[in-house]
Amino acid sequence: MPIFSNRTFRITIGFAASLLVCLASHYLYTQSTTQPIAQQNLTSQNLSSIHNNFLLPQPSNKQGKQNTPSTKEPTIVPKTYQVIDELQKDKFQVSGDRVFTQGKLPTVKVDFNQADLLATLSNTRKYFEDYATEDPNLQRPGLLQTQGITVQDAIGTLDFMIAVLQEDINNKRPTRLQDPNFINTNFRVMKWSAYNPENPGQRRLRLTKYAVFIHPGSRKKTRTFNTAIYSLKDNLITDDFYTKYTKQDVLSGIYEPGGKEFGKVETLAYLTRQGLEEALMEGTILIKFTDGSEALFNVDRNNGIPYIRGTVATAQKRYWYFRKVNAIKGYGYKIDAKISISPGVTFAGDILNIGLGKVVALEYLQGGRKQLKLGIIADTGGAFLPNLHQLDFLAGIFQGKTDFARNIRQLPEYATAYILVKK
Repeated sequence: MPIFSNRTFRITIGFAASLLVCLASHYLYTQSTTQPIAQQNLTSQNLSSIHNNFLLPQPSNKQGKQNTPSTKEPTIVPKTYQVIDELQKDKFQVSGDRVFTQGKLPTVKVDFNQADLLATLSNTRKYFEDYATEDPNLQRPGLLQTQGITVQDAIGTLDFMIAVLQEDINNKRPTRLQDPNFINTNFRVMKWSAYNPENPGQRRLRLTKYAVFIHPGSRKKTRTFNTAIYSLKDNLITDDFYTKYTKQDVLSGIYEPGGKEFGKVETLAYLTRQGLEEALMEGTILIKFTDGSEALFNVDRNNGIPYIRGTVATAQKRYWYFRKVNAIKGYGYKIDAKISISPGVTFAGDILNIGLGKVVALEYLQGGRKQLKLGIIADTGGAFLPNLHQLDFLAGIFQGKTDFARNIRQLPEYATAYILVKK
């Protein structure tokens, strides 16, 4: 019995050992064959996620959950940018680092009217909200994409500034946006070095000035007021007849009684010839009529002929049609959508290549002391498409050129410029 039990015990132990070896071998084989499949599936999922994130805009992650893919646009930042003109045609390439570098505002108070800036920021933000799908220009990141700055960054900057201004105004205190330390802490301060292909040595931005001028006018043609401004009729706007005629054609009388296009436009007012040229150049005019009434008029549509830089105003072939408006108007893809803007806080600039709604701080010397002025690009014009070296400052409403010149004398011809982007 002991001999039998010992043998039986050895057989049982041997069988158990063999069974354990087999099970272990099967387990190792299973792991070696299934693990690559699991890794392959994970890799496939990751590639699919990366592909989707690169091609498709993702919803924002407002709750800040971990392990959620980034919602930003593609992280590949181009080093160069293709500058376009107002007809969306390529003009030249420029390195982003040549134009924008990281900067810092000097420690002097930032000057602007709080209520005017808030109104213009809010009106510009609303334009983004209302016309994002109708105006393709709003989707252009422009030259700042070379610095990783997106359209959403620009909108976020507007939202933050509006919130700060509203809070500070409601609390009846000077706004924090006038504190350069607050700006340097909360914003990326991008120094804007002018890029002018015709003047490679220019580094500071040229600051021109524009205004709304008050002009006398008449509702009827007279010997003095003999040059009309016209409005396109709503039922004929889709007809491109007006693109066939230059400014000189219009001035020859084609819309006047007896002219070949008489009846196709509405006459808004009659000015002097000089008054017309100033209205075309400035974009908005306040007319005081001989009957004692007054009204604001803003450019609506042009004849499709580009503005030719360097050509005198009277020889320009571009012609603008006007509309009556209830405020000074800036950029907008159509007259009813144009942004209401305020003097002192508005710049006209290159909205295709720099971008609508960019907040700009200007640094310059006045009386030997540094000054900072803040405003927003909410207007444009033919002289700014393309233009990476100039801004036009809306100075106000003036009786005439003498009054205008006296007011802008304190402003510089050139300034160091910074674009502010919320961190």
